[in-house]
Amino acid sequence: MSDKSNYGSGAVRSPSQPMRIRITAGNYGSGAVRSPSQPMRIRITAGNYGSGAVRSPFQPMRIRMTVGDQVHDLTPLIVHSRAMGRQLPQPSPSANGAAVVRCRLQHSEGAPRRTFRSAHIGVCDVREAAARERVASTAGNRPLFYFRFGVDQALPQERRAPVTPSSASRYHRRRSSGSRDERYRSDVHTEAVQAALAKHKERKMAVPMPSKRRSLVVQTSMDAYTPPDTSSGSEDEGSVQGDSQGTPTSSQGSINMEHWISQAIHGSTTSTTSSSSTQSGGSGAAHRLADVMAQTHIENHSAPPDVTTYTSEHSIQVERPQGSTGSRTAPKYGNAELMETGDGVPVSSRVSAKIQQLVNTLKRPKRPPLREFFVDDFEELLEGKLWTRSMKVAYSILHKLGTKQEPMVRPGDRVALVFPNNDPAAFMAAFYGCLLAEVVPVPIEVPLTRKYKTCKDGSVLGVTVTRTALLTHCQALTQACGYTEAETIVNVLDFKKDVGLWHGILTSVMNMMHVISIPYSLMKVNPLSWIQKVCQYKAKVACVKSRDMHWALVAHRDQRDVNLSSLRMLIVADGANPWSISSCDAFLNVFQSKGLRQEVICPCASSPEALTVAIRRPTDDSNQPPGRGVLSMHGLTYGVIRVDSEEKLSVLTVQDVGLVMPGAIMCSVKPDGVPQLCRTDEIGELCVCAVATGTSYYGLSGMTKNTFEVFPMTSSGAPISEYPFIRTGLLGFVGPGGLVFVVGKMDGLMVVSGRRHNADDIVATALAVEPMKFVYRGRIAVFSVTVLHDERIVIVAEQRPDSTEEDSFQWMSRVLQAIDSIHQVGVYCLALVPANTLPKTPLGGIHLSETKQLFLEGSLHPCNVLMCPHTCVTNLPKPRQKQPEIGPASVMVGNLVSGKRIAQASGRDLGQIEDNDQARKFLFLSEVLQWRAQTTPDHVLYTLLNCRGAIANSLTCVQLHKRAEKIAVMLMERGHLQDGDHVALVYPPGIDLIAAFYGCLYAGCVPITVRPPHPQNIATTLPTVKMIVEVSRSACLMTTQLICKLLRSREAAAAVDVRTWPLILDTDDLPKKRPAQICKPCNPDTLAYLDFSVSTTGMLAGVKMSHAATSAFCRSIKLQCELYPSREVAICLDPYCGLGFVLWCLCSVYSGHQSILIPPSELETNPALWLLAVSQYKVRDTFCSYSVMELCTKGLGSQTESLKARGLDLSRVRTCVVVAEERPRIALTQSFSKLFKDLGLHPRAVSTSFGCRVNLAICLQGTSGPDPTTVYVDMRALRHDRVRLVERGSPHSLPLMESGKILPGVRIIIANPETKGPLGDSHLGEIWVHSAHNASGYFTIYGDESLQSDHFNSRLSFGDTQTIWARTGYLGFLRRTELTDANGGEKRHDALYVVGALDEAMELRGMRYHPIDIETSVIRAHKSVTECAVFTWTNLLVVVVELDGSEQEALDLVPLVTNVVLEEHYLIVGVVVVVDIGVIPINSRGEKQRMHLRDGFLADQLDPIYVAYNM
Repeated sequence: MSDKSNYGSGAVRSPSQPMRIRITAGNYGSGAVRSPSQPMRIRITAGNYGSGAVRSPFQPMRIRMTVGDQVHDLTPLIVHSRAMGRQLPQPSPSANGAAVVRCRLQHSEGAPRRTFRSAHIGVCDVREAAARERVASTAGNRPLFYFRFGVDQALPQERRAPVTPSSASRYHRRRSSGSRDERYRSDVHTEAVQAALAKHKERKMAVPMPSKRRSLVVQTSMDAYTPPDTSSGSEDEGSVQGDSQGTPTSSQGSINMEHWISQAIHGSTTSTTSSSSTQSGGSGAAHRLADVMAQTHIENHSAPPDVTTYTSEHSIQVERPQGSTGSRTAPKYGNAELMETGDGVPVSSRVSAKIQQLVNTLKRPKRPPLREFFVDDFEELLEGKLWTRSMKVAYSILHKLGTKQEPMVRPGDRVALVFPNNDPAAFMAAFYGCLLAEVVPVPIEVPLTRKYKTCKDGSVLGVTVTRTALLTHCQALTQACGYTEAETIVNVLDFKKDVGLWHGILTSVMNMMHVISIPYSLMKVNPLSWIQKVCQYKAKVACVKSRDMHWALVAHRDQRDVNLSSLRMLIVADGANPWSISSCDAFLNVFQSKGLRQEVICPCASSPEALTVAIRRPTDDSNQPPGRGVLSMHGLTYGVIRVDSEEKLSVLTVQDVGLVMPGAIMCSVKPDGVPQLCRTDEIGELCVCAVATGTSYYGLSGMTKNTFEVFPMTSSGAPISEYPFIRTGLLGFVGPGGLVFVVGKMDGLMVVSGRRHNADDIVATALAVEPMKFVYRGRIAVFSVTVLHDERIVIVAEQRPDSTEEDSFQWMSRVLQAIDSIHQVGVYCLALVPANTLPKTPLGGIHLSETKQLFLEGSLHPCNVLMCPHTCVTNLPKPRQKQPEIGPASVMVGNLVSGKRIAQASGRDLGQIEDNDQARKFLFLSEVLQWRAQTTPDHVLYTLLNCRGAIANSLTCVQLHKRAEKIAVMLMERGHLQDGDHVALVYPPGIDLIAAFYGCLYAGCVPITVRPPHPQNIATTLPTVKMIVEVSRSACLMTTQLICKLLRSREAAAAVDVRTWPLILDTDDLPKKRPAQICKPCNPDTLAYLDFSVSTTGMLAGVKMSHAATSAFCRSIKLQCELYPSREVAICLDPYCGLGFVLWCLCSVYSGHQSILIPPSELETNPALWLLAVSQYKVRDTFCSYSVMELCTKGLGSQTESLKARGLDLSRVRTCVVVAEERPRIALTQSFSKLFKDLGLHPRAVSTSFGCRVNLAICLQGTSGPDPTTVYVDMRALRHDRVRLVERGSPHSLPLMESGKILPGVRIIIANPETKGPLGDSHLGEIWVHSAHNASGYFTIYGDESLQSDHFNSRLSFGDTQTIWARTGYLGFLRRTELTDANGGEKRHDALYVVGALDEAMELRGMRYHPIDIETSVIRAHKSVTECAVFTWTNLLVVVVELDGSEQEALDLVPLVTNVVLEEHYLIVGVVVVVDIGVIPINSRGEKQRMHLRDGFLADQLDPIYVAYNM
C-alpha cells in the first residue's frame, strides 16, 4: 500500500512505479461479489515514463488500471475553457469533490476520438499547457495543493451511508425545535417577533382573503413543479434542505440546480494550435472511476434508458455503463433528501420525459435502504509544479494564439478565466500564468452572471487591482493572520473571487501553504466535509461563511471523531453581515466541546472595491471576549448608534470584525451627499485609505471618481487627508479600541420615508415568523422599488407546495405585522412564488436584481400576493379642500367673470344662412317624404349592402312612400291604433325599419326603435327589449316574421313573460290598399318619436323628440355636412338611438342624398366591407362608431397591401366622423389614420362628433370648417377642475381632441354643476346647450318632473339668467383659437373639448377623476392587459382588468396596476379584479358599461381569475 503520509515525509514515488490505493467500498447488498470488509486493490500504472522520461504535454496520458483480474486503459479527460459564448464543457465533479483526473473507460481495442476545431475566439487549454509531471513541490517536497476526490454521488445507494431511524429521529427532534433559519437567528430577535405578533393575535384579519379561481389553485399545487434546493437569501449561498416535521413528502424531489450543472457529463474537447499539427483528442463518452468500480462489482440491475444528450455546437452522445445505476433511495443528510435520476443528475421541471419516467420509478424504491455505514473518502495529491504549469500557460497565451506576426493576446490585455467551482488547480495555474504573461486575469462565474461586483440594479462592474495592491494585500493578510510556511488551510469559499481568492489562491502561494479546497457541490451533498478535512489534516486555518457553519450544525449528528483543537483561525467571510453572529455563537456552543476555542472565530469584513477591510486577529488569550454591541434598531434607521438592552423588542446584536488591515486608515462618512466625517455616535459608510485596494471600475471613470477618489471632510469642510479614500460599501462605525463594527451594506440599504432599513434585517424578521411550514428557508428576496417618489419594500419568498392558501395568507399577514412592529415600516408588497422559480446566482442564492427586474416587468408569476399600499404609502398629496366658487356677488364686466372670458360659444346662426332648401317650407318629415315622392319619385334614397358588399335592397322616394302607406293602413286596421299611440319597432338594421318608422308617422303614431334580441343570447338581451316596450307604453309591436317567432319561442318564455307582450304585427305581410288619408299633426311641438338608450351609467332613458326639433336637427346636419340630393353618404352605425338613428332614417328624406347603409354586424364576417363600400361608391362623407373603427384597425392591420391590390382607395373621403357620446378616443383615431394613410385616407379627414341624451348632436365636423385641433392639458390641474395647457410630451400631459364643430343654431356655455354659475375659459365645467333641436324632456311613466326640469330647463344662477339651457351631464371646456379656413382667411373658432361624463367621474380625495384616464394608464402597465374598467365601491377604487394570457400571469398584474395608478394618479387601488377577455360589458356604441360591471362585481357574477384586496 502506498500511504499518503509517506509523501509528506519526503518519499518520492517513481513515475513508473505503480501507485496503490486502498479503498474500503462498504456493504454491497445481497448480490455481493466481494466481502465488504475485504479491501479492494486497484493497481494504477501511470504509463511508460522512465525515471527521466517526460511526456509531451500534448501527448495523451494513458493510465492502466487493474481492478481484480480485469485490466482497463484509462485516458484522462482534458478540461477546456472553451469560447465563452457557448455553454462550457465542465469537468464532471464527483459528489464528494472534484476529481484530479476524470477518467474515461477505454477498452483495450480503443474507441474513436472526437476532435473539435478551434473556436473563433482565442481559447487556451490550461490542461494542455500544463505538464502532468508527478514531481514533488520544491518547498520541502511537500504538496503545494490538495484536491478533493471523494465517493461519487452517482454510486448506488449500497455504497452510501443512509440515515438510520435512530439518528434521523434524533435529528428531527433537534431540527423541529429550531425551525428557523439559523444563520439569521437571534433568540432575542425571535422572542421579539413572537412578542410583537402576540399583540395581533386576538385581532381578526382586517381584509378578505384574495379570491382565486379553482383552476389557478390547482395549477400551483404540489405536482405542478419540482421543489427546489433551499438556498440562503444572502449573497450567493445555498442551504441544506430541511423540514421541521421530518416528513419526506415536502422535500422529496428537491434538487440542486448547481449540482445538476456540475454533475452533467460533457464530452471534452481540445483546441488545435496553429504551430503544431498534433491533435490531442478527448473522447466524447465520459465515465467516472466510480462508475467503473460500480460496473465491475455490482450485479446488473435493469439498465435505465439513455436519457442524457448534451447538445452544443457539436452533439455529444453520452453513454452510461450498464448496471451502474440501480434502483435506490436518495442520499440523506439529516432529513434532507435529494431526488435525482439514475446518474445522480437532479430533476428539474425542464427534464425530458424519459428522465421524468426514471424519476417516477425512483420514487418507489424496490428494495429497502441498507443500514448505515461509513465510506472513507480518499484523496489524491496534486503534485504538479505550479511554476512550470503557469509558465506553460503564459507561453501558450503569448505564443500559441494568433500568428507570430499578429499575436492575438498582448501584454496588458484582459483574459477571461472561466473555470468550474471544482477545479482550483487549473484555475490557479491559469491565474498565475496570466500574471507571468503580463495579461490581466478576469475570473468569470459559470454561468456568466458576475465578474467581481454586481450593482444593486444588476449591472456588472469590474474592479481593477494593480500588481502592487495584490502583493501588498497578500503581505497585509499574512501579517494580520500570522500565516507561516506549510500551514494547512481549508477553503470552502469560491476561489475565483473575494476572500476565497485572496486566501486560497494568492496569500497561500506567497506563504507556501497547503490548501484543501472544498467545492460547493460537495458541500451540498456532505455539509460536514470541511470539518472532516480540518480534523484529518489538523488544519490551522479554515475559510468559511455562516452558511457553512449552519450546515455543519444541521448535519453533525453527534459525530464523536470531530476535533477542532488544531484550528487557530476560523475566518468567517461574511462576518460583516450582522446576522452572522447567530451562526458563530451556535457553532461555538456545539463545537466548543470538540476543541473549538472562542478566540479562534475571526469574522472579517471585505468588499470588492477595498478588498479586505478588517479582520479579527487570532489571539492566544481566551480570557479576552470578542466585542459585542446591542443596538437599537429604531436608532439605526435614523443612522445613529443607541446602545439598548437585550430585553427590548427591536434590537440588533452586532459583533466586531476586528481591527483595520495593517497599513490602512479607516474613517466613517455620511452615506449621502458630501463625504463628511460621521460623529462617533453616527452610522456611516466605511472608507479606507491603503495601498492594498482596488483602483477603479474598469471603463467607468465617473463611477470610479465617486467610489475610489473620495476625500472625507471635517465639519468645517477641510479634507482630513491629501490621499484619497475608497468607499467600501459597508455601513458601520469604529468602536472602542479601534474595533470595526458593520451593521449592513449600502447595496441592501432601503431608504423609506427618510429612514434607513437593511434588507438583511427584514429577512431576519420574516424568517422568525414560523417560515418552515409555508416557505422555503432562506429563499427570501427583499428589495425596494421606487413608487411615487419613495422607496417601497417588496418581499418575495418561495412557497412550499404543501401549504394551503389560508396558511400562506395567514403567514403573510403575520410577517407584515411583525415587520411593522419591529421595524416600524410598512411592507408594500409580499409575494409568494412557486418553489424553485426565483432566479439563482451561480452558488445557489437568490439573484436579487433579476428577481426585482421580473417583479417590475410582471414576469414573476407569483401564486400569492399581498399588497399593503394603504399602510406604507404616506406621501400622497393632501386631499383637496374645495373653495367656494364665484357667486352672483362677483363683479361681472361684459363677458368676463373673475377676470376670465366667460366660456361660451355658438355655431352659425340659422336665420342668417341663405340656401335654397326646399324642405324648409315643410314642418313635418312626413310631408317632406310625400313631396319627394311626387317631385323625384325614382331618386334612390337608401341602399342596403350585405356582408359581401352587394346591394341587398334599395328604396326610392316613391317606394318608401307607398310602403309607409301600407304600414299605416295595417296599424289603423289591424292594430286599431289612435293618434299619439306608441309603437315599438323591433327590426334588424335595414330598409324595413325605415319604412316602419314613416308608416308610424303616416298613421299619426309615435315610433320607438328597439334593438331586436340576439338569437344566441336571448336570456340577457330579451329582458331589455321587454323593458323598453313596457316603459315606453307601446300599444303595439311591429317586427319581421322571423323575430315574431323568436319573441314567442320557448327560449323567450324562459327569459320573460311572453303573455304580456302587446299586439305584435308582422310587416312581412302588408295589406294592398292605401290609407284614406295621411295623418298630419296639428302642432309641430307634438311628439314625433321617442329615443331610448341605456347610458354608460346603466340608466335606461327615453327622450322625447318633437316634430319641430326633428326638422331643425335634420336642417342643422344638412348645413354642416353640405348634404344635397347628388351626394352619397356611407353610414356604418346602429340605427336605434341618437345620431345613428337620425342619420340612418331621417337625414336622407330631409336632404335628399343617397344613404349607403352598412349594418355594423356584417363587419364581423367581413371587416373590410365598410371601407370597400366607401371606395366603390366614391363616397366623400362617411359615419361610423368607435367599435367599427376598432374592428377595422384590429382586423385589417395586416391586410393593407392586399386591400390596395384590390383597388381600395380612400383618397376621396373628406369627412370620416365617429359618432359618440364620450371623450374622443384620440389613440384609436390616430392609429386608424396612420394605418389607412397608405390607402389614401387623409389624416385630417378623421374627426368625432358629440351628442348626449338632451341633444343628440351638439358638435359634428363639417366639410368646409377648420381641421379638428388637439390640445395637451395638465392632468393634475384637471382633477381640480382647472384647465392648464402644457406642451406635448410634458409630464402628466393629457391629449384631448376637439369633438367636432358646433352645429348651426347651437349655443354652448360652460357652467359650474353645483352652483350653476357661468365659468371662465380656464375652468372645467358642465357643458350646457341651447338649441332648436334639443329634446323636450325625458319620457317616464312616473312623470318625474324634477328630473325633467333640471336637465332640460336650467337657468344660470347669474349672468344671462333668461336663456333656458339643457344640461348635458358632461364635463368639458372651450378654447378660442384663431384658425385659417379652407379659403385662406383668418377665422375665429371656438373648439369644444369633452373630458368625461359627470355621472362617471369619481370623487376621490377631494379631486375629480375620470375613469378613462386611469384605465389608459392601467392598459399601458402590462402587455397582457387588453381592457380595463374602474369604478368606486365604498370609497375604494376597484380596477377590473381583462387578461390576455395564461392564468399564471394574473397575479403579476396586481403590483403593476397598483404601481401605475399610484405613480400617475396619486390613488391607492383598493381592489384589483383579474377577469377573462370579454367580461367588461360594452354597449352598441362601443362604450364601457361600468355600472353594469360594478353590479356584476358586487353580485359576484364576474367569475374572476383572481381578486386582490389591497390592505
